[in-house]
Amino acid sequence: MNQAAWRSFIKLCLATKNDKMLSSLFDLLLTPEERESIAMRCLIIVDLLKQEKTQRDMADNLHVSIAKITRGSNELKRMSPKLIEFLKENLKTTPGM
Repeated sequence: MNQAAWRSFIKLCLATKNDKMLSSLFDLLLTPEERESIAMRCLIIVDLLKQEKTQRDMADNLHVSIAKITRGSNELKRMSPKLIEFLKENLKTTPGM
């Protein structure tokens, strides 16, 4: 991955003034399939953070492979406690999650 381009993308996202502008930016840069994939990844993370279901139940409920749930779980294990807390606070209030 081109790290300089990735950092530039992150800075661009941070420079957006509101969620409408950020959504428009993502409409420009991401295909509908990529946006759906990101949305699904967020739903997987929410379920994993809740720790209320087995990974198999999560996969069945979200209609994704168990491998996607496991990948999300493995990524969460590598995240800092500070990021985990941030995710718990910010994903729990997202409508539809």
